[in-house]
Amino acid sequence: MTTVFTARPEHGLVWITGASSGIGRAVALRLVEEGYSVVVTARSHEKLVALQHEASGPGRIVVLDGDVTDQRDMERLLAAIEYEHGRVSLAILNAGVAIPVRGDDLSREAFDKSFAVNLHGMVNCLVPVIEHMKANGHGQIAIMSSVAGYSGLPMSAAYGATKAALINMAESLKFDLDRIGIRLQLICPGFIDTASSARSKFPRPALVSVDEAAERICLGLKSGRFEITFPRRFTYAVKLLRFLPYGAYFALLDWLVPGRAAATAAKKDQAGSKGRPRQAV
Repeated sequence: MTTVFTARPEHGLVWITGASSGIGRAVALRLVEEGYSVVVTARSHEKLVALQHEASGPGRIVVLDGDVTDQRDMERLLAAIEYEHGRVSLAILNAGVAIPVRGDDLSREAFDKSFAVNLHGMVNCLVPVIEHMKANGHGQIAIMSSVAGYSGLPMSAAYGATKAALINMAESLKFDLDRIGIRLQLICPGFIDTASSARSKFPRPALVSVDEAAERICLGLKSGRFEITFPRRFTYAVKLLRFLPYGAYFALLDWLVPGRAAATAAKKDQAGSKGRPRQAV
């Protein structure tokens, strides 16, 4: 029976992408408290330095700027980590963007940016980190997806598409990575109370704080589970929605998202009024 590798502080470094805010930042702080040395990566150098100063515990924070959308930058960054600081035993690939999309006001920009960061950015990190872990003989990787990847949700055409792709990608890669001693996990949280999610107009049922999310993720990384999902009462309910007939599914989502029908009707009315002559007063 193959032994499942679980990264401990003595095994090497943790690398977290998208660590300047939200879940990535909270997970970094928690792992430092547990004694891990954590390399944090993002495009915002000032926020990473602030994170480094805030961290306390037996572990430490190493700041290395990086842009996940730049393939060569990620290759150079992994080489620099291992040459200057040590081996990466755990990679938490968390960088992502969430851009609302409406079908009646569609543009390429939201899709291009979402795919560049959430999907291609993930591949840009996966390729070099797997190569380094193969050379080391073991490793652990956690891919950050979302409950939005389970099925189509309103205003989530770009974000949800990338997260669905990551779920499929993780499921597919697990077969081969298991055979070479690299443990792959999938993180699918529900709604987290972050600054970016607060700007969304989509309802956020079963909202979880960033600190609670970090605790659930850190516990999940030490478990034997492939998927780390929470809160289960909500995420499992969303999973079950996939088994509904489409007619029932779309009707239920329209009912669950308050104001959608009214907003759509108002938008149509506004568009129609632009073509009608105004009455003289």
